[in-house]
Amino acid sequence: MNVVLIEDEAKIASFVAKGLDAHGFHVLVASDGAGGLTLALDPSVDLVVLDLMLPDMTGTEVLARLRERRTDVPVIVLTARDAVADRVANLNAGADDYLTKPFSFSELLARIHARLRPRTQALASVLTHGRVTLDLHSRVVTLDDRSIELSAKEFRLLETFLRHPGQVLSRAQLLDQVWGYDFDPGSNVAEVYVGYLRKKLSADVIETVRGAGYRLKG
Repeated sequence: MNVVLIEDEAKIASFVAKGLDAHGFHVLVASDGAGGLTLALDPSVDLVVLDLMLPDMTGTEVLARLRERRTDVPVIVLTARDAVADRVANLNAGADDYLTKPFSFSELLARIHARLRPRTQALASVLTHGRVTLDLHSRVVTLDDRSIELSAKEFRLLETFLRHPGQVLSRAQLLDQVWGYDFDPGSNVAEVYVGYLRKKLSADVIETVRGAGYRLKG
């Protein structure tokens, strides 16, 4: 598995890179955002570990630019900032997980394995179910041949439904697959984004299964 580590602190970069190498990963390290973005855009890259504080641009900017061209690569954000606003901003920008410094390598490794687990299966570039089609490469979503514009999180949520056609997905499953972070159990972010998708696609595309979750209809 190929991992890109974008981290300007040499000690942290060396620590993480050596640890991942010892666990069988091929690690490419960049110390700035521009170099890291170039590496991360390579389709052979399986996962990105991204620091937010970089010398040339913020990690959030790197993430936004990456998501404009690649939605399929998991991104784990590393940062010394633990404010809720920072977490929400980066998760909304397309991050899959969020780890606050200082962190244990074992926790980072566990999160990397969790993010890569679904990628052990071949990923189709075009997903289709019923009236909906999603192209992972071009980021084009169509409903009945009509193009629909989605945000990064809406796109990821719809992709999750399309990878489990007809299956009921609970709120907890959606949070894990789309946001990759342990939200407050009382958070309604999954419900809110299902509502966004219904408005942009069609109210009857995603079905509510009372007491269980949501299902993409055929």
